Amino acid sequence: MPFWPSPISTRDVAGSGVRPAWPAAQDGRVWWTEERPGEGGRTTLMCRAADGTCRELLPAPWSAHTRVHEDGGRPYAVTPAGDVVFANHEDQRLYLLGDNGEPKPLTPEGCRYADLLVHDGQVWCVRERHAEDGKVTRAVVSVPLDGGDVREWATGCDFYASPAISPDGRHLAYVCWNHPRRPWDGTELRVTSLSGGDAWTVRGGASESVLAPAWKNDSRLYLVSDSSGWWNLYEVGLHGDGAQALCPAEEEFTPAPRLLGGRPYTVLGDGRLAVLHGHADLRLGMLDPASGRLTDLDVPYRGWDGTLAADGATVTGIAYAPTVPRTVVSVDTPSGRSRALRQDIERLPDPAFLPVPQAVRVPRSGEDTHAFLYPPYDPAAEGGVPPYVIFVHGGPVAHADTALDLEKAFLTSRGIGVLDLNYSGSTGYGRAYRERLKGQWGLLDVADTLAAAAWLAAEGLADPARIAVRGGSAGGWTVMAACCRSDVFAGGVAYYGISMLGPLAAHTHDFASRYVEWLVGPEDPQVYAAREPLALVEGVSCPMLLMQGLDDPVVPPEQSEAFADALSERGVACTYLAFDGESHGFRRTETRTAALAAELAFYQQIFTVTANY
Repeated sequence: MPFWPSPISTRDVAGSGVRPAWPAAQDGRVWWTEERPGEGGRTTLMCRAADGTCRELLPAPWSAHTRVHEDGGRPYAVTPAGDVVFANHEDQRLYLLGDNGEPKPLTPEGCRYADLLVHDGQVWCVRERHAEDGKVTRAVVSVPLDGGDVREWATGCDFYASPAISPDGRHLAYVCWNHPRRPWDGTELRVTSLSGGDAWTVRGGASESVLAPAWKNDSRLYLVSDSSGWWNLYEVGLHGDGAQALCPAEEEFTPAPRLLGGRPYTVLGDGRLAVLHGHADLRLGMLDPASGRLTDLDVPYRGWDGTLAADGATVTGIAYAPTVPRTVVSVDTPSGRSRALRQDIERLPDPAFLPVPQAVRVPRSGEDTHAFLYPPYDPAAEGGVPPYVIFVHGGPVAHADTALDLEKAFLTSRGIGVLDLNYSGSTGYGRAYRERLKGQWGLLDVADTLAAAAWLAAEGLADPARIAVRGGSAGGWTVMAACCRSDVFAGGVAYYGISMLGPLAAHTHDFASRYVEWLVGPEDPQVYAAREPLALVEGVSCPMLLMQGLDDPVVPPEQSEAFADALSERGVACTYLAFDGESHGFRRTETRTAALAAELAFYQQIFTVTANY
C-alpha cells in the first residue's frame, strides 16, 4: 500500500541543514561552525558582527574540522584581537586566519589538534601524533601565534581534554585518562604550574568521571563530576581542598563527553554560571554559585547542545525544539530576551507535518527504558494501525533528544511512526543507567529494542507485522543483533554497523580500541561468538539494508561487507550500498539523498506485507 503523500522530499532532508556548532562570543561578536553538504560536507566558519552583519570566514576548499579521536571536536579558537585559529581538515595543521582572509600555517604537518583556546599569545590544545609504526600519542601543548616552536606541557597519559589556564597565567588545568577507560568511566583533573614542577591530581579516578574544568579565580576551579551518580557541578580548591557541590540534583549538567571541546557551563561577567541541566534534553539555567540557587531562563527552546559561550552578561549556544531547528541563540541574561542568529534549516515544511514527540517509558523485566514516541501524522489522512520504525542511536554512550529532525518528519508525514529509543547505556539518566550496558552489549540493548517492539504492538500503536529497526554505528550493531535474535521485525536498516568484535578491537581507531572490553569483556572467542551478529547470522529471517562509507576509520567497511555476504550466502534478502569518499557519518548531499531514497524504498517494500491503514 502506498505511503501518504508528503511535502518533504529526500532532497529536502539531505540538502538542508548546516549543523551549526561550537559557538564562541567576544566583544559583541559571535562565531560558530557550519557544514556545507553541497560542498562535499566541508565545515566553514561563520562570524556575526555586533552590528548584525554575518559573513563566512573560510572559502572553499578550506574546512575547519579536526580528526583527533577521529570523532573530532572543537576545531577553532578566537584570539583576543578577534582573529581565528583553526584546524584544517585536509592536512590537520593549525592555521591563523587574519583580517586579510588568508590562512597562515602555525604547525608542521603530521599531527592533529583539537580543543583549542588562546591565552597570552599562544594556542593551548590537545595534540595527537600518529607514528609510522601505528602508535598514537597525545599531549597538551602550546603553539605560539607567531609561529614559534610547539611546547609540551602534559604528556604520559593516553588521553587529554579541556586545557584551561588560570586567570593569573600561572597554572594549567586539564583532564586526562588512560586505556581501557573512556571519559565517561573515570578521568582525573590535574593541575600543573607553568613555571615548572610536577602535575598533581585535584579530583577524579578510575570510577569518577570528572569533566570540563573552568577557573573561578586563581586558586579555585569549577568542574563537573559524577561522584554522586549524576554529572553535577562542583567547586574545588587548587589542591582538591574545600570541595562543594553547587547544586546537587538527580540531573545531568553535561552531555556525554564524546567530542573534545564541550563547555556545558560558562562563567558570566558577574560571576554567575550559565549552566545546562536535565536529562535527554538539557535546559539553560542561571546558577548562583554562592547560594546554589538555579533558575531556568524562559526561552522558546526545549534543549541545548553541550557548548555555551559567555560575553559579559550574554550567553550564546545552540538551542532547539521539536518544531524549531538547531539555532545559534544569544540570550541577554538580565532581561531573559533571546535572539536567534542562525538556523540549521532556513526553510521548513508546514509545521503540521513536523512531529512532536511524547516521552514514554518502555517496560522490560521491571526496568523501564526511556524513549520518545513520534506518531505518524498527516492533517489530511486517516487510517488504522500504522507501521513503525524503531530508531537505535549510535554511541552507545550517547542519547536521542527531541530536536527537530527532518528524517523523522520524512517518515511520520508518510504514515510511518518512529520510536526513538534511549536504550540501557544511554546518557542523560545518570551513571547507573549508563552502566546497565557494561558487559551486556548485544544482550541488553537488544532486549530493550525487542521490548520496544512488543510494547508498540501491545499498546495498539503499531501493526505487529510492520515494525522495522534502524541505527548507525553502535546502533547498527544493535540492529543486526536484534534481527539475528528475533523474528519480530519486518526489516532492519544498518548504517556503518558493527558485525564482528575481534576485527573492531584490532582495527578501529585508538580512542575506541579498548571499548569492547567494557561493553562485552576481555577477548574470548566463545563470548564473542555468542554476541557478534556475524556469528549469529543464521537467525536473520527478515530483509536488511546495509549502508557504509568506504573511508570509515571507526567502523571499517569489512564489517558491513562480511554481514552482507553472509546474508546473501543464506539467501536472505539484503541490499548493500557502499559510498566512496564517505566516512563515519555521511556528509555529502548526494550520499544523504541516495541513502534516504534507498531507505524509503526498503520500507515501501517491507511494509506492504499487510494493508490495514
